[in-house]
Amino acid sequence: MSTDLPEYYFRVRENGALVYRVDTENRQRRIDMDQIAVVNIRNGEIKPHGDRILSDKDLDVIREWMTERQELLAYRDIDDILRAVDHMNLTAQWAQSRATEEQLEEVTDALLLAMHDLRSVLVRKKADRLMKDSKIKAG
Repeated sequence: MSTDLPEYYFRVRENGALVYRVDTENRQRRIDMDQIAVVNIRNGEIKPHGDRILSDKDLDVIREWMTERQELLAYRDIDDILRAVDHMNLTAQWAQSRATEEQLEEVTDALLLAMHDLRSVLVRKKADRLMKDSKIKAG
């Protein structure tokens, strides 16, 4: 383990994180983590923990973490979707070459409904984008 610990620690949770200040400068040479804030990245809210007043440095570090976290989550979303495309291709290959009739019977309806739902959403969103683009060009 590195001897140089970060000054802040973010315990990730569903909508953001709990923010701790890390302290190793004590007599026992222990690692103390003092919660200073709760962060919600969905609405951008930063709530100081208890009666604590956050310094400008605290707020700067937290905002920087929030920006980096939002970028990471956006990247992961796209990566997950691209993996889903790969899985769809693998599923098509499996259905064509290896699936038994019983296996196909088990999954066909669920796959068809999910693909129909996805196709409907994608077509509607594509149409919305095309309409928006044509209004911009015409306007």
